[in-house]
Amino acid sequence: MDFLQAGCDLVETNTFNANRISQADYALEELSEELNLEAARIAREACDEMEKQTPDKPRFVVGTIGPTNRTASISPDVSSPGYRNITFDKLVDAYTESVRGLLDGGADMIMIETIFDTLNAKAAIFAIEQEFARRDERWPVLVSGTITDASGRTLSGQTAEAFYFAVAHASPTGVGFNCALGADQLKQHIQALSRVADCMITAHPNAGLPNEFGEYDQSPEEMAEIVKTYAEDGLVNIIGGCCGTTPAHLKAIGESIAQFKPRNIKQQKAA
Repeated sequence: MDFLQAGCDLVETNTFNANRISQADYALEELSEELNLEAARIAREACDEMEKQTPDKPRFVVGTIGPTNRTASISPDVSSPGYRNITFDKLVDAYTESVRGLLDGGADMIMIETIFDTLNAKAAIFAIEQEFARRDERWPVLVSGTITDASGRTLSGQTAEAFYFAVAHASPTGVGFNCALGADQLKQHIQALSRVADCMITAHPNAGLPNEFGEYDQSPEEMAEIVKTYAEDGLVNIIGGCCGTTPAHLKAIGESIAQFKPRNIKQQKAA
């Protein structure tokens, strides 16, 4: 509710690790679908309550799907490059439970987030499409990767442009990046996406980079000043925050970009 009161239009469900694969670490595999459903239901109630206070401003629930703690493209054993500790089909099964729970709980859209391995994302896309087909209905889908370091690539080795073209077949409503980097470091990768994507661009940077204690020192004002340039340059359609961001950060960002128009998607398609 604090984020909604700060002015956010979209709020994510707290379901980053609410999948059967990640929950196996806690012997909670059987609760994965229920966790997603309840998280979406709680977020839906908060949005509905806020809409009663501001009926002219609709609020939306973003059902989030995290990457799991496994990677389908990279071996976890350096001495055996061909080894994998997860299969595509198992990822699809786990993601299917998550999607089903999120939609049953009232999510308005689905976001596959913090993607470090595009093959994992493809499994999520496959699961989402199957669930849409079962329901004979579609919801908006956002796809958000993560650039892991100064190399400018995802963990599975793709540049921003390559990542986009690898998921474009899903016709996502929006594609972007979140986590790993602060707004200053992330901007060049959002620029790269904006040059090639014919859909919305999303960005959810961290509040700077973590200090030696894993804490984020960037103030709301400092972050908002950097993010403001995303809007000034017409790079994004959806902007938010990831690690270290608070309602105060999002409030400051919202105020800093209010005067600017979102990225022109039609103009991009024409280019």
